[in-house]
Amino acid sequence: MNTASSAVPLAVLKNSLAGRASVTAILMTLFLGLAWADANGLAGARPAWWLLPVAVVLAVGGTSEMVRLFSAHDVILSAWLLCPAVVAVVVSVVLGVQFSTSFPGPSSPAAMGWPLVVQIFVIGFIFIIEIVSYRAHTRAIERIGAAAIIVGVIGLPLAFMVGLRLLDIENIDATALKRGRLGIVPLLSLVAVVKAGDVAAYGVGSLCGRCRLVPTLSPGKTWEGAVASLSGAILVAWLVLEGLGIELPSRPWGGWLVFGIAVGLAGLLGDLAESLFKREMRAKDSGRSLGGLGGVLDLIDSLLFAAPVAWLLWTLGNA
Repeated sequence: MNTASSAVPLAVLKNSLAGRASVTAILMTLFLGLAWADANGLAGARPAWWLLPVAVVLAVGGTSEMVRLFSAHDVILSAWLLCPAVVAVVVSVVLGVQFSTSFPGPSSPAAMGWPLVVQIFVIGFIFIIEIVSYRAHTRAIERIGAAAIIVGVIGLPLAFMVGLRLLDIENIDATALKRGRLGIVPLLSLVAVVKAGDVAAYGVGSLCGRCRLVPTLSPGKTWEGAVASLSGAILVAWLVLEGLGIELPSRPWGGWLVFGIAVGLAGLLGDLAESLFKREMRAKDSGRSLGGLGGVLDLIDSLLFAAPVAWLLWTLGNA
């Protein structure tokens, strides 16, 4: 998300908007295509199987960028260790859903305990590595803390996104696609609400942003962009949950208004959290893998904080 001030020259702003728009269009097309395939069980695939590779790619990309940012701050981490660890946290939800189908009731809430268990094992393994290879004054505690941050900030939120896709599946097979299930709507509601906020924030903040939101941390973010972000999130929450007339067996707790406000605010917080991280690491973007959008972390920062909030609201509404 970006709420840049209008002090940016118009020509530069147009080029930036064009670059972002082209990359966004490509990513949106790919995501919607995979979401359609996943929602319809294309080729007999089980729920989440078409979208799980997306979560894995985001996990690897985001982890690699954070490792690189930490290394620039002289905290050297192993991407070869952390990337598989974060992926394990993400995919453990699917395994947890399959295991918990043997118990009555929706399986996704019970399955969310699996990523926490995997995270504990990962951190324990990292402690073992540092203990075995310990040398004085090598910043071992900083490496352990950085690794725990990466697993917790990237792995767990992505696991919640997978959990949203599998929210009320009691039997992870073709019967889960029958009418009356929530299906892919909870996941799409998260992505749509957060990204609507991102687009509104960048557009309004760039064109007419004047009042800086947190000038010391991120001078480009404005109150105008923040208000536009929250307004866009609320509008799209209404559209997805009510305006389109989608027949659903339940809604998020508090309805579309609470969902839009809570998820929209969480998305704003996620964006500011990444700004804090990049400011501390003295980096403008997390990477350049996505062209005008920056890196993977720049793409998913707002989703990372919003995913647990969306999952909680949908779970409470589906209880």
